[in-house]
Amino acid sequence: MNMEKQRVVVKIGSSSLTNKKGEIDEEKFGDHIQAVAKLKTAGHEVIVVSSGAVAAGFRKLGYSSRPVTLKGKQAAAAVGQSLLIQSYTEKLRVFDITTAQILLTRTDFSIKDRYKNANATFSELLERSIIPIINENDTVSVDELTFGDNDMLSALVSGLVHADQLIILTDINGLYDSNPHKNPHAKRFDHLKDIGDELFQYTTDLGSKVGTGGMESKLIAARTALQFGVKVFIGTGEGADKLVRILEGHGDGTYVEKEILPVVNTSRQWISLSSVAGKLFVDDGAEHALLSNGSSLLPAGIHDMEGDFKIGDVVEVYGSKGLLGRGEVLYSKEELEIAKGKRTDQISFPAIAVIHRDKWVKA
Repeated sequence: MNMEKQRVVVKIGSSSLTNKKGEIDEEKFGDHIQAVAKLKTAGHEVIVVSSGAVAAGFRKLGYSSRPVTLKGKQAAAAVGQSLLIQSYTEKLRVFDITTAQILLTRTDFSIKDRYKNANATFSELLERSIIPIINENDTVSVDELTFGDNDMLSALVSGLVHADQLIILTDINGLYDSNPHKNPHAKRFDHLKDIGDELFQYTTDLGSKVGTGGMESKLIAARTALQFGVKVFIGTGEGADKLVRILEGHGDGTYVEKEILPVVNTSRQWISLSSVAGKLFVDDGAEHALLSNGSSLLPAGIHDMEGDFKIGDVVEVYGSKGLLGRGEVLYSKEELEIAKGKRTDQISFPAIAVIHRDKWVKA
């Protein structure tokens, strides 16, 4: 079957990479390599988000089992990451495929310049037919900056590169209404159009003991990817054809996709992920203009503010309905103190809009 060229992010979790002892399972690893190579040689652009650094490294440190302390995990990741990327590089070279290693942390998605640089790097690698192999920078990450077994990392990457499909490979073939290992009558959700809050009641007791994510983490990631306009598959598979089959709609798992997906530009993605420097409070006219007319936010509609922000920072905007959205401000706090509540012909600042409609994301 001939398919149109697609950009695909493949997330390979710990549970689908390791054996019961927590070590890299060479048979499973080889199966993934075959499938990635087949997808690539079929003409698709492939980005791999791979866990497994700790699994690849803990034996080298003298641990008899997977470490549980933060320093143990980070030391194992420091040793294992180079071994993991070496394995990918050597095994994919057999198929004349070149790889690149990229290690990311949450700040790479929340700081504007880093986000733009990451986007440019991915674009250059894909243009040159190279497969990026991505992992979290486990060696320096702290708990509040982690991605949850790379599930959220894969969703953010899929949004960043404007992927057509995110494939999350795990050890359970999709989302069920109860644990299929314990309940023979458990029903699988084959297709979902959205990730509503009610689905999270089914995630308890679903997930592997090896990974840190679990099914709840995968649903949160799927919801994020969907908001960025990316279709998602959560499931499993075996053999060289598994990724191609998933793209064709024949995968063993749950598909999450809408008939009409949003198109989110790169600047809006960064705004939705960025840390917030302040708050703006607007009147009913500005609220209506932002929510219903797709207009920019002008100084006249702002009656109050909080925080200490500068030009280029991200702020939240509040109205009578509560949080309306967030956007990148074109005024500093000091400039806006002077301009707020005034018509544009009454102010002398170069920027007319406080938040331009192209730099605005609804809540």
